[in-house]
Amino acid sequence: MSRLLRASILLLALASCGGGNFTAPRNLDDACDILRQRPTYYRAMKATERKWGVPVHVQMAAIYQESKFIGNARTPHQYALGVIPMGRQSSAYGYSQALDATWEEYQRDQRRFGAKRDRIGDATDFMGWYMDQSARTLGISKQDAESQYLAYHEGRTGYLNQSHLSKPWLMDVASAIGQRSQLYAAQLSVCRR
Repeated sequence: MSRLLRASILLLALASCGGGNFTAPRNLDDACDILRQRPTYYRAMKATERKWGVPVHVQMAAIYQESKFIGNARTPHQYALGVIPMGRQSSAYGYSQALDATWEEYQRDQRRFGAKRDRIGDATDFMGWYMDQSARTLGISKQDAESQYLAYHEGRTGYLNQSHLSKPWLMDVASAIGQRSQLYAAQLSVCRR
């Protein structure tokens, strides 16, 4: 077998290994089912809860809203005149939909330069880091999924300036996140037994 053929077969084999399972769990309305399907999610979220104090149910509600648990989620493309691609709406990527600049700030601050937004453990650690800072600088309880999400979405300065109050749609989204967080908390209290 020629060297070129062997190299091509090896490259094809490596490419077929793929980068991971980025599909969403089947039933996003059942926290217990999500964690049964993806035990790595639970381990990652528990590690974040221990390190940063952000409860698993708050993390789950935020990830549900940001990416529906799809690891390689991106914002949609924008089009000029409905057909000319103009790039994506933002640089948000991964489970946490972290923007490039905020992710890079996290990597520098935590010295986690190899962290990736499409790895659940890195994404939850990022969320814990961000929400911990929001708790310290803005006084938002780590249990308060609704307010934590508003600070996450608008940025801490935007939250401080109350930019969310002029966005009724965002207030509705935050309210839904608060309700989902409570739902997940109730479900987790039963399935952990």
